[in-house]
Amino acid sequence: MERIYVFDTTLRDGEQVPGCQLNTIEKIQVAKALELLGVDVIEAGFPVSSPGDFNSVVEISKAVTWPVICALTRAVEKDIEVAAEALKYAKRKRIHTGIGTSDAHIKYKFNSNREEIIERAVKATRFARRFVDDVEFYAEDAGRTDNEYLARVVQAVVDAGATVVNIPDTTGYCFPDEYGAKIKYLIDHVDMKSAILSTHCHQDLGMATANTLSGVINGARQVEVTINGIGERAGNTSLEEVAMALKSHKERGFDTNINTQKIYDTSRLVSALMNMPVQPNKAIVGRNAFAHSSGIHQDGVLKNVATYEIINPKDVGIDDNAIVLTARSGRAALKNRLTLLGVQLENDKLDEVYPKFLDLADRKKDINDDDILILVGRGAHLHRIKIDYLQVSCGVGLRPVASLGLDIAGEHFEAAATGNGPVDAAIKAVKNIINRETVIQEFLIQAINRGSDDVGKVHMQVEHNGMIYYGFSANTDIVAASVEAFIDAVNKFV
Repeated sequence: MERIYVFDTTLRDGEQVPGCQLNTIEKIQVAKALELLGVDVIEAGFPVSSPGDFNSVVEISKAVTWPVICALTRAVEKDIEVAAEALKYAKRKRIHTGIGTSDAHIKYKFNSNREEIIERAVKATRFARRFVDDVEFYAEDAGRTDNEYLARVVQAVVDAGATVVNIPDTTGYCFPDEYGAKIKYLIDHVDMKSAILSTHCHQDLGMATANTLSGVINGARQVEVTINGIGERAGNTSLEEVAMALKSHKERGFDTNINTQKIYDTSRLVSALMNMPVQPNKAIVGRNAFAHSSGIHQDGVLKNVATYEIINPKDVGIDDNAIVLTARSGRAALKNRLTLLGVQLENDKLDEVYPKFLDLADRKKDINDDDILILVGRGAHLHRIKIDYLQVSCGVGLRPVASLGLDIAGEHFEAAATGNGPVDAAIKAVKNIINRETVIQEFLIQAINRGSDDVGKVHMQVEHNGMIYYGFSANTDIVAASVEAFIDAVNKFV
């Protein structure tokens, strides 16, 4: 197996997304998670850009042990000096310097010419080698740089001491065959000495992962990626997609150091800290990545998961797949869900219930366990827990406190709790009453309309005794909606 090095730029390129900035403590959290995930290189920031970025590179260098810590610069001596200073505590350090090489960048961005760009590239590489032994050079907009000139640039910086040369498709312009051919041209026409080529692809046309894999197949030995594919504009190559593609196709002969069972947890951490929900249909880590709603698919999966799943959910840290009931679900899926709910039906009774299920599924968007139990006459004790009242106190300088009253099977209970916010306080109050071990696995708030009087819809996944239960609610009071969604989930196992 040939080793592919994983260079994660979540904390640099990924953090450039508007509204996703992290403070230093949060960046350290992500960096430690990336270390556990097994990435080889962490691009920790662009030190000269701000005091905050400089400090983050310093602190991440102290907090992380074995991955290489990388700092980005332009081909400017001041940038490189500042990066070297920020990396002084790193156990293994790399300076990532570079310049644009496409005619568009040379003419319009630098008002320069090709020969001068090569001179600046060589000068920056040599200057960076004065501070570190590991220097990566990026040829910005290499995707739109003609191959012959790009090869001249790459040869020049390798001769000047670059250990890695990054070939970015900065604008996401290339087709996979085109990008792969570019990497192969460089492999064939440059004496790389002991240096390696790296991919860095963007998602503007939706081909970042395909381009990256094409680059690997044609000779690149480092991939630059982000968790969840976050990044400038439409995003970067997704770490989880590349890691699982290579793992799923071992016959290709490539391997990474990624501990894939940490992928899902790392994805959720980044999503939560950056306040950037993962789209439900996102490959590998989306809510629906291992969900099956078609009757044909469900029947196949229930018989043998290999019929429709090329990845075991457990390989990426997800407990199991999900059989989602919709109007397209078959009898096998309905029978499976009823069995999980403790209801065993003979085939003739199932034939009776199934048409009623289809009629309900045609009318109702979300089919939940309560609906299924009502169909088979087991709904008498549903919704045992109801909210009598909810009062929350919070504000600037105040610690959030929630007081709550619940009706459980006709009996009244009360509790109060404090928390990190009003929602946390209110849910803790519920937990104080129900006294069951629960973990909220997913908590998603969606706006239905727009404006300050908007209705918020809350989706929640709650784990109890190894099983996942779903809760939903919609309310103009987002705290109330959150508590109602939590109780909706709890009602399914209490």
